[in-house]
Parts: sequence; structure tokens; C-alpha cells
Amino acid sequence: MSGLNLIHEDEHLIVLDKPAGLLAVPGRGPDKQDCLSTRAQARWPDALIVHRLDMATSGIVLMARGIDMQRKLSMLFEKRRVDKRYTAVVAGALANPGNAWQTIDLPLMIDWLNRPRSIVHHGMGKPSLTRWRLADDQETHAGIGTRLELEPVTGRTHQLRVHLQAIGHPIVGDPLYASETQRTLADRLLLHAGWLALPHPANGNPIEFHSPCPF
Repeated sequence: MSGLNLIHEDEHLIVLDKPAGLLAVPGRGPDKQDCLSTRAQARWPDALIVHRLDMATSGIVLMARGIDMQRKLSMLFEKRRVDKRYTAVVAGALANPGNAWQTIDLPLMIDWLNRPRSIVHHGMGKPSLTRWRLADDQETHAGIGTRLELEPVTGRTHQLRVHLQAIGHPIVGDPLYASETQRTLADRLLLHAGWLALPHPANGNPIEFHSPCPF
């Protein structure tokens, strides 16, 4: 079992940097038991999951130490007091004159006939909101797509991936929502959770964490 990339630890919480390709929690079957939470619990037996990243997504994952902290951190997520920011490279050229934050407001639901996919559904979908703007370092992926900063206001399954597909710019390398050509432009999903900020659950002081983007 590989080691962990630790960003922060204290007696209340742990912050880890998850690599792409590693599950956040165990999946079904004996071949899907190695995951970030299992690795963390081998080192911190009281570590408990609070939120997840898709297997294909890299970046910051916050874990609680003990049931009480898990409850407090889960409440912060529920009250939207945890701010998250992602970096993504999307297919095609996406313009944003002035580069103010733009919003994608489309209701999402699980596509039960095609799980694990999600879909936009105006009748049965849950309200879902994503903010986006152009990232500063556009030249990093010139010729492949457009580099974005993303902020999920809500936290639906595959929200960022489905919302970007819905506006015609799926994330490069996405095995579920990109075309075959768009998938082959990268050897992984180009989505990274690089920044997370919240009030510390023990004292309310603001804390924030960073993970450098690997692409």
C-alpha cells in the first residue's frame, strides 16, 4: 500500500492530496478496497470521510478525526461554509471577456440506466450551480483546450463534469462525458481540486489549503 501525501494534520482533521486514479472510499469487490480512506485509517484509526473526489480527479480531500468532528465538518459542508476551487482543462475555445465569474445553473440527477453517469434533467434534477472563469495560465494547454478555474456552489455527483459537457466544453480526458477524441488528448481527467477553505471546526478560525496542479 502506497504512502499518503499529507497536506495538514491536527487533532481534529486531516487534509490529504489524492492522486488521480485512486478511489476516495472503498468500491464494490475485493479489487476496489485500496482507497484513500483505507490508507488514511491505517495511519489514523479515527479518520472518517467527510466528502469525496471522483476516482479520476486529483487534489484536496478533508477527513475528520472522530465522529464528533465528522458531524461538525459535515454540517459546514451542508451550510456551504466550505469553499472549494478546481482547475480544469476543457475541450475547445471558451471566451470570457472581462473574465468575471460566470455561472452554470442546470439541475442534475443520476442517470439510473447508465450509472455512474449523471445528466441534466429539468423535471427531476436537483438544483446545481457551478461558477467558472478563465485561469491565468492559458498557455499551459494551448492547442488542447481552455484552462478554467471552477467553483462548485452545490456538490452533486459529477457536477463539474456534467455542467461543462452541457455547455459544450467537456473536460479533456473525461472517460464518461468527453468524446473519444477529447478523451485521447490527455492520459487522465484534467480536473484537480487545488484549494479548500473553511472555518476550523474546533475554534472557527479561517483555514485554507492548497495543492499544486499536476497538469
